[in-house]
Amino acid sequence: MTDFTKVWVYLSASPLLFLTLTLAAFQAGSWIYERSGHKPFLNPVMTAVILLVAILTLTQTPYPAYFEGAQFVHFLLGPATVALAIPLYRQFERVRRSAVALLTSILCGSLTAIGTAVGLGWLLGASRDTLLALAPKSVTAPVAMGITEQLGGLPSLTAVLVILTGILGAVIGPMVLNLLRVRDWRARGLALGTASHGIGTARALQVNELAGAFSGLAMGLNALATAILLPVLWRVFF
Repeated sequence: MTDFTKVWVYLSASPLLFLTLTLAAFQAGSWIYERSGHKPFLNPVMTAVILLVAILTLTQTPYPAYFEGAQFVHFLLGPATVALAIPLYRQFERVRRSAVALLTSILCGSLTAIGTAVGLGWLLGASRDTLLALAPKSVTAPVAMGITEQLGGLPSLTAVLVILTGILGAVIGPMVLNLLRVRDWRARGLALGTASHGIGTARALQVNELAGAFSGLAMGLNALATAILLPVLWRVFF
């Protein structure tokens, strides 16, 4: 054990260690996902998170030390989000024809996501800070954290809830849509993008490009709608 500790201390001094671990964890998650026959509950992101948390816990590595090495992946979130415009461009004509239904669906989805999260939290006796962190849970993390900070909440708690929402949506979202017999790829993409932001969009892209295009658009428009609606609703009702 002592020898392992010495080796770990030596390796952890390199910023490439945690970048390599992050990529390896996701690759392991992807391998498990493929071998399972694409079982939704073995989503690669969820598996990678579990592996990384286990490693950081066992090695008693603080998150700032991990993030210092893995921040390059964080930097790539920006280009990855912009890249979602590619499938959207390819499906632009279908998006244009569905504009009215699309905007109506996203507005309703945004209000539903806010209302159900805050309503359930309130019924269960959650504190004001927890309610504020729950409200933007279906929005991509940078926007959700900005909204929470603006309203005086805890951005760090919001970040955790956003990630959990994304993973949960990617895992059970397709199963729920199947149970509801939602077959249209446009509707499935809208649902995943609105409810579970980037992680749900990644799942949609894995399955169908049309679903991915609508999911990416829904993710962006839901972030915009929530950023406008939530501060107004919060000040009116709270």
